[in-house]
Amino acid sequence: MNFEEQQRPTWDEYFLMLAKLAATRSTCLAFPVGAVIVKNKQVVATGYNGSPSGSVHCTAQGYCYPGLSSCDASKTLPSRAVHAEANAIAQAAKYGVATDGAKIYVTLEPCLSCLKLIISAGIREVIYETSFNSGNSLFVRDSFIQEGLITLKQIQVSEYIAEKAGSFLLNLTSISKLDPIQSNHRGNEDKG
Repeated sequence: MNFEEQQRPTWDEYFLMLAKLAATRSTCLAFPVGAVIVKNKQVVATGYNGSPSGSVHCTAQGYCYPGLSSCDASKTLPSRAVHAEANAIAQAAKYGVATDGAKIYVTLEPCLSCLKLIISAGIREVIYETSFNSGNSLFVRDSFIQEGLITLKQIQVSEYIAEKAGSFLLNLTSISKLDPIQSNHRGNEDKG
């Protein structure tokens, strides 16, 4: 890998960062999750976790259920959230976008229900940031992997790339860093 390639995010880092941006739209009080479905290196759908479309957002009302600050605070009440992966698959279906042969990038490893949905949608690879499954869920997840139904890969965005992305988010990005006169000239064109 040459110096220029080291300055750019890998494809996996790029799409995982997009999933992390999608997570900023989450309306879940417990924790945000984002997902991006990619086919042929093109984003085909995004999703984040939160209450179903049309239902009041937990973040808007300040609680999931009356008297319950977040869904993960109860052992008996189910979560109100639609998971990010399910929302991304639903978005693709709503707009008639095929997901067969696609990859999905998620900030949190899919639960078994979402993993089954991902497999049924024809998505063959999951790239995720944070582990989720444990115990018997690992047994079922690993059986899907052994059957060749799905591939899972855990990655982290490198510190350098994350810092660079943060800088791009906090500062103007489409300004020439090579020619200050050109930058000033272009800025003046936009004002006229």
